[in-house]
Amino acid sequence: MQIKITEVGPRDGLQIEKSFIPTARKVQLIDALFHAGIRSVEATSFVSPTAVPQMADAADVVQQISRPEGSVVSVLAPNVRGAHDAIRAGADELVAFVSASATHNRKNLNRSIADSLINIEAVADVAFQHRIPVRGAISTVFGCPFEGDVDASSVVGIVQALSRIGIRHVTLADTTGMATPAVVRAVCASVRNAVPEARLSLHFHNTRGLGLVNVAAGLELEIKEYESSVGGVGGCPFAPGATGNVCTEDLVHYLHEEGHDTGIDLDSLVRAAWLLEETLGRPLPGQVMRAGKRLRRYDAEAAPAATAR
Repeated sequence: MQIKITEVGPRDGLQIEKSFIPTARKVQLIDALFHAGIRSVEATSFVSPTAVPQMADAADVVQQISRPEGSVVSVLAPNVRGAHDAIRAGADELVAFVSASATHNRKNLNRSIADSLINIEAVADVAFQHRIPVRGAISTVFGCPFEGDVDASSVVGIVQALSRIGIRHVTLADTTGMATPAVVRAVCASVRNAVPEARLSLHFHNTRGLGLVNVAAGLELEIKEYESSVGGVGGCPFAPGATGNVCTEDLVHYLHEEGHDTGIDLDSLVRAAWLLEETLGRPLPGQVMRAGKRLRRYDAEAAPAATAR
């Protein structure tokens, strides 16, 4: 099965970094990801620099990326002003967020779900006037750190509202890693049954070690689009307990071992992860970047051996 991966590390992965990462380093990372064969990158966010200082250079990042043929540069556009700025900078796709949990939506966006949907419609109007596609992203779909389980009917209602706006491509996001395979199957089935026209992407975090297990559940449902973060970095700054996203290298390694095609060169992707680790100056949680592919070979003579007794 052909699987599409959207790399969200440059935006979702870097947004919580306290030290500002130079624009040139961000561009270098995105270029390395494109070089590895990734063709969809969520590059930055046109949010207020006061709210997310790391994204203050959003326009410069978008304008300086070297874009290969067929690539899509997505950006988060939280409001109409952000949408206009993103379009002027040359973004290929806008992403508009809302939470399935009312409490998380207040914490993350400082408004009700209903008001968020009104805002998304305004963003979409701007984008559609410029013939720019919009992807809807729904946070806390599989659980909320404030409310616990999120009723699938709430998720369905938001997907239906997005569809009425004209947004068919929707990411279902596990913001704090509360998803389990059973929850993924139940929620995705409810959405598909109620809104069959929706094009679903899944976004998991590895907070409780179930990231790839939940991807496996999505594959059982023949969902073919996933979001992940190089090196496994990231986490929502407004959600207690949120840790890194599913690691892109680990995801690609898993998919290739299962016989799926991603169009991504894993070796080049690992080099991009090492570049990010060098930039951040600390070890990243990705596993394949350290262990290598499953059939990686070692020199037996150089390996330590048991001492005879």
